[in-house]
Amino acid sequence: MRTLEGWLELQQRAHPRSIDLGLERAGKVARSLGLERARVPTFIVGGTNGKGSTVALLDSMLRAAGIATGAFSSPHLVRYNERIHVGGAPVPDGEIVAAFEAIERARGATTLTYFEFSTLAALLVFHERAVGAQVLEVGLGGRLDATNLVDADVAVLCSVGSDHHEWLGPTLEDIGREKAGIFRRGRPAIIATPAMPASVFSEIGRIGAVAQVARRAYDWRPRGARWDWWSAGRTLAGLPRPALAGDTQFGNAAAAIAALDASVFRVPHEAVAQGLAQVRLPGRFQVVPGEVEWILDVAHNVPAATELAHNLAARPAQGRTLAVAGFLDDKDVAGIGNALRGRFDEWFLATLPPPRGLEARQGADRLAPGDVPLATCGSVAEACARARAAARPGDRVVAFGSFHVVGPALEWLGLY
Repeated sequence: MRTLEGWLELQQRAHPRSIDLGLERAGKVARSLGLERARVPTFIVGGTNGKGSTVALLDSMLRAAGIATGAFSSPHLVRYNERIHVGGAPVPDGEIVAAFEAIERARGATTLTYFEFSTLAALLVFHERAVGAQVLEVGLGGRLDATNLVDADVAVLCSVGSDHHEWLGPTLEDIGREKAGIFRRGRPAIIATPAMPASVFSEIGRIGAVAQVARRAYDWRPRGARWDWWSAGRTLAGLPRPALAGDTQFGNAAAAIAALDASVFRVPHEAVAQGLAQVRLPGRFQVVPGEVEWILDVAHNVPAATELAHNLAARPAQGRTLAVAGFLDDKDVAGIGNALRGRFDEWFLATLPPPRGLEARQGADRLAPGDVPLATCGSVAEACARARAAARPGDRVVAFGSFHVVGPALEWLGLY
């Protein structure tokens, strides 16, 4: 019997391409498993940035309302089990292995990518656990992502930014069109910001989805330690700030509330407030206090780096700010560097593992930090150790650039 690690190693090489968008393969296996139709109310969350936070917020508020939830997200930081949660807890190895074995029996000669195995396993686990609602995070794009096998009852689009051009197209209009593929005729399409490419709204019209656009169909206003949310249907006053750091989380939380209100569930004010206060998601401007403060953020594209720069400016350091960073080869490293220009006093750049990881020296060439000192390191652990050795009391270290940076940094800090 294979262990979870053995299954994951097998899946890495089971399909000729690590990313191969399309619904035909996974759809065929889903039909064999009886998973092609959602059996419980389903939320799907897409976007360039913000979707992981929105999934966590939705899951937390649903659970606070007493609903048994299944939540699927990706990628993971340290352990694969982070991808599949039931009732707020990662599913144990044995259940995931059992799901993989069922998928293996059902797939026959059909090959699946690593992500397709993950998606089908999550749907199978949620079915076996008889959850009351499922929340799915889109992996890449939307229209051809494996999560889009399911006709979701409510779809949320958090943002559209410049990323994954080789799969989604060269322009924001192309990317928006692909991400809008998660919408369904006659069903709610929650648009978390009105600043979307025109293609998103064109697709909503073509599909016949029911748009609910932020600042139009619903709105919100922070006021000190509290904030208010309202729509034509109801007002939620005096909500606690989302427990996830950063002003952008107000928009994510507002979209999550709008999605709940558009669903079959009636989540009361008390459950919304409890879910906001109790939500947890590592690696999203996660602050680890100490003599030297650490901030961990999975920002890995230009829009996310811009948000990281804003959050750093809003939280000034007592001393210097040191960067521990690493990047994947397909990322706009120069654009990320420009977005964070002037925010760091020193860089410690790590080589990330193949096949997509960028070697530190190549990353340094693309980053072009100017006169700011930069050291290249063979691993994230080495970069963390060298940054901590260089830091003085009152300094802070910011680890960012990829899940492949934040996960190892959490392990190095002993937080996982």
